[in-house]
Amino acid sequence: MKKQLVEKITAMDEDFAQWYTDVVTKAELVDYSSVRGSMVIRPYGYAICENIKEALDGEIKRTGHENVYMPLLIPESLLQKEKDHIEGFAPEVAWVTHGGEEKLAERLCIRPTSEVLFAEHYKNIVHSYRDLPKLYNQWSNVVRWEKTTRPFLRTLEFLWQEGHTCHETAEDAHEETLRMLEVYADICERVLAIPVIKGRKTEKEKFAGADYTYTIESLMHDGKALQSATSHNLGTGFAKSFGIEFLDRQGTLQPVHQTSWGFTTRIIGAMIMVHGDDQGLVLPPAIAPVQVRIVPIAQHKEGVLDAAYDLKTLLQATTRVDIDASDKKPGWKFNETEMRGIPLRLEIGPKDIEQEKVVLVRRDTGEKVEVANGQIETEIARLLEEIQQGLYEKALAHRLSETRAVQSMEQFDEVLSAHGGFIEAMWCGKRECEDAIKEQTQATSRCIPFESQAVSKNCVCCGEPAHELVYWAKAY
Repeated sequence: MKKQLVEKITAMDEDFAQWYTDVVTKAELVDYSSVRGSMVIRPYGYAICENIKEALDGEIKRTGHENVYMPLLIPESLLQKEKDHIEGFAPEVAWVTHGGEEKLAERLCIRPTSEVLFAEHYKNIVHSYRDLPKLYNQWSNVVRWEKTTRPFLRTLEFLWQEGHTCHETAEDAHEETLRMLEVYADICERVLAIPVIKGRKTEKEKFAGADYTYTIESLMHDGKALQSATSHNLGTGFAKSFGIEFLDRQGTLQPVHQTSWGFTTRIIGAMIMVHGDDQGLVLPPAIAPVQVRIVPIAQHKEGVLDAAYDLKTLLQATTRVDIDASDKKPGWKFNETEMRGIPLRLEIGPKDIEQEKVVLVRRDTGEKVEVANGQIETEIARLLEEIQQGLYEKALAHRLSETRAVQSMEQFDEVLSAHGGFIEAMWCGKRECEDAIKEQTQATSRCIPFESQAVSKNCVCCGEPAHELVYWAKAY
């Protein structure tokens, strides 16, 4: 067994939930606050948030969207204008009832999401087809009064972006909904190295107030699924409730067609559970706050620290790099670097200086590579790219190996109990069968995938003819 020189992390196979808690706290991503279910995002964790935000915000702007900011508080009367929406969020809403010592005449909701705020604003600024489309995005915090919480995965307050758009036609709104789902899938796979399944939510699982919801679903190391992002086609429901109308090209008043879509800090939890191991975090280089950590060996000897700092100066133009020049022993530094998920460790000592080389150690595989001084920058770039791709391929292989097709409820139970993972099974489309499957197995419908083929002719639950394949899983 590998000697643990930093604070012990619970083994994944021993207690996955405790492993996760150990990682997020001991790698200094978060701390707990005095409010139940709320978290302090520490500098290292927030740096990860910022790198993800930078990548996603660039794509949002590239597709023509503008960033705005909406108020934190929503009057109760405004929230109640869209009946399905308020019913869907009512159990999670936090209310402000007093301003100072004075009781408010009307309760104010702390935003759980901002559809009604955008709808109210769009009513004021959209009048003609010439005003469309309106492509807005907001980076903000939201509050949902969750009963069970875990850092990043489910907290009372979390950070996210929420896009809200208005369109002239149903076709335009449909294209927008799919376009943003593809943006999310690209960020997950290319930047976070998390493979996803794209599909449509069932009527039961769709967003409250939407005509339909598209989703990307990912599989964690422990065999549970996680909804990684969603994109909703709101149709004209909010527009009709709020009176968002425009004069069309024939001079007739029409309701706008709307979409909304969101991506939250829970993706950091997904990244931890997809890539992490018993030593702690494993971060994809694309979002790692530090891509290379330089560890001087025998740093008390003449010239070692100078050489290490020279390397830092050389690399910092192209790489996120830092140096551990503390007085801790090298073994402690190695383990700390691993726990924090830094993709590459660069070791340099007296012998390396003499031989005009350094040693690079990969976080994902532990492989050590000796690199001549003249090739350091090129080799680091190559290895970071290789690590990024390797993490994606490893996660994809895990998902594929943990996806199994079943034709009966007996099979469903057996496979889920023995393996977890994704279950592929046919569904007749009836809510009764969806509810029965959840009650019997605790698995929920994750999505009806865009790309699939039938695994049988009949519904796994009732046995009646079925044409839709559904991915099912226990989920976070």
